[in-house]
Amino acid sequence: MPRGRYSLHDPHDHTPYAEEHFQCAPGPSGWRYLSRLTTPSGDHRGSVDLALDHLGRPIRLELHTGSWQVRGAALDGVTWVRTDPTGTHATEGNARAHAFTGTSPAFLVATARLLRLTPSATARVRLVLFTEPVLAPRTVDQSWTLVDREAHATDNGPLVVDEYQVTALDTGEQHTVHITGDVVLAAPGIELEDLQSPPSVFDS
Repeated sequence: MPRGRYSLHDPHDHTPYAEEHFQCAPGPSGWRYLSRLTTPSGDHRGSVDLALDHLGRPIRLELHTGSWQVRGAALDGVTWVRTDPTGTHATEGNARAHAFTGTSPAFLVATARLLRLTPSATARVRLVLFTEPVLAPRTVDQSWTLVDREAHATDNGPLVVDEYQVTALDTGEQHTVHITGDVVLAAPGIELEDLQSPPSVFDS
């Protein structure tokens, strides 16, 4: 069960805005990721609870940031309920999308798990993005290409690192994501600062 800490920063001006303390593990039904977020000064900022089924589909998502909360799952595409800061008004949403995404590294692992690309393969995916800091939903289309898969020797055996090129289909903007197992090594706005145990290896 990997445990560790990511630092999150603005990918454009590199301003740090959160530390994400996480643990994750595959299980009989799929994969689960839990994290708590703190501000750079150490104050509580939010949390992520994401569970995937064995095909990589989101069977449960709970996001908290500030006073906002989202709960969602794969249902008729994806369906979610977003609650406002007062807790008195809840809005429901649905989109013909494959999964969810957001600032947490969990979503990068989840999308890679959903697509299961082989080297040089490309796939298009539609995601519902929950934007910071109020978790407003927005549908985005992306193209993912598995550019390279490389094994690195370690004391615990080979560490397989996948390099993805992710393209935003509305703007053409591209960025690179490096993932090993269920841990993101590097991505725009994300740095892995601490890892207390090796990444999990998914069954094919």
